[in-house]
Amino acid sequence: MTAATADTGLTAMFEHPFMQNAFIAGTGIAMAAGLVGYFLVLRAQVFTADALSHVAFTGALAALATGIDARVGLFAATVAVGCALGALGPRGHADDVVIGSVFAWVLGLGVLFLTLYTTHRNTGNGTAGVTVLFGSIFGLDASHAWEAAILAVILCLATIAIGRPLLFASLDGAVAAARGVPVRLLGVGFLGLVGATAADATQAVGALLLLGMLAAPAGTAHRLTAHPYHGMMISTAVAVAVTWVGLTTSYLAPRIPPSFAILATATATYTVTLIVTRLVADSGLARPVRHLSADAPRSA
Repeated sequence: MTAATADTGLTAMFEHPFMQNAFIAGTGIAMAAGLVGYFLVLRAQVFTADALSHVAFTGALAALATGIDARVGLFAATVAVGCALGALGPRGHADDVVIGSVFAWVLGLGVLFLTLYTTHRNTGNGTAGVTVLFGSIFGLDASHAWEAAILAVILCLATIAIGRPLLFASLDGAVAAARGVPVRLLGVGFLGLVGATAADATQAVGALLLLGMLAAPAGTAHRLTAHPYHGMMISTAVAVAVTWVGLTTSYLAPRIPPSFAILATATATYTVTLIVTRLVADSGLARPVRHLSADAPRSA
């Protein structure tokens, strides 16, 4: 593709309603995923997002199999399971044992509901399952795009509202609890937000690629700074940027699915950041970034 052709394509891109809708929904979803994802990485709960991606698949197909809107099952399942994982884990922090106990079972249920849907509702194929797995951001109409974007903004505001105590609880849960912070309740509420964010993001990148959307921008931010508030902003900005780049790439090269383009850009961004920060640290030009964790001192 020549420069002139690319310029013409970019100029005409926003003349298409499906691209307008994709950017509206994608921007909002990316903001929520970047902000929530920062805390997921901070709290070492990335495995939870992986589990919720399977729950998203199962919930959507359960709804389709029973003849209701897939989004109803998608949101109901991810939020409910997210809260349940938090409630079952210590201090509202789902551990690997809790997650692993329901991981394969939930995925098996998804396959069951897919079979029921394709065999008893005259669909003839697994197109719906593919859509849930890989997303359909170019297929969103204006109303669904705005719904996704508005919900994403609400999720961002909710995360910001609990951000300070959640940060305290994430960095030093014992001290936070001693000072009266409802650590367990915060943990359960946060995983409920993760579930809602996962459901919202599934519409853009699909359940199969959901983990990358939540983890890669946040991982990039954690490599770049140890300051939590700077990290939140960087994670959100990176998520939005890779979404824009991915959507544009998919538009200019229609054979590349938008979900793949978004996640490929996010992964490449994290990889480059990882390599550069390690080279800088090894060269002695700068001190290595001290990564925050749930056990880190509360100096940040």
